[in-house]
Amino acid sequence: MLALLALAPGLRAETGTIEGDVRLGPDLLERRMRFDPYPDPRRPPAPDPGRSEIENVVVYLEDAPAAPGAGVATAGPLVVEQRDGTFVPHVLAVPVGATVEFPNADVIYHNVFSLSKAATFDLGRYPRGVSRSVRLDRTGVVKVFCHIHADMSAVVLVLPNRWFARPDARGRFRIDGVPPGTYTLVGWHERARRVATAVRVEPGATAEVRVDIPLSEDAGDGP
Repeated sequence: MLALLALAPGLRAETGTIEGDVRLGPDLLERRMRFDPYPDPRRPPAPDPGRSEIENVVVYLEDAPAAPGAGVATAGPLVVEQRDGTFVPHVLAVPVGATVEFPNADVIYHNVFSLSKAATFDLGRYPRGVSRSVRLDRTGVVKVFCHIHADMSAVVLVLPNRWFARPDARGRFRIDGVPPGTYTLVGWHERARRVATAVRVEPGATAEVRVDIPLSEDAGDGP
């Protein structure tokens, strides 16, 4: 689960918590084939494509406050690594205005670029041990690719605030320190429709939510 830091200790009694389960439709759990039209004998073997899609889910509060100091902060660096011929993680959620690093850990050259509406950039090709970054100043879905390896892709979900989390391997998630109020909780997956649920947060209480994400041919393009 994405680590989240609560508000200052003195304010915790005035806030609430959202916990819940994410369940995916059966089609999202199927194995997906990986095809490389430009095979490279120096390239490491691809990871098992049958790993659960639950790690590619993001849940977030759509209408939570976004003012400076409001909400919670993500812990750890915001990094999408080029490793073993893939982008790791495949999905990264960040608050708007964040800077994301793209280090290359492979022995071969990679490239990082995006033509998305939320961000257009090309970081060029660079070797192992080099990292380049980009600041993301617009909300939306940023689809990232490599010009050199056509099957490499990642998604950076740029959100309007810091009230978000990713479920753990069991599908459980938790968002702490939420100001009291009624919000729209959104469950997002790149291969599914946007799923929205109303949630009421009370001071000192925990709101329990279940998010069911079915597969859809029309994947949403924005948070």
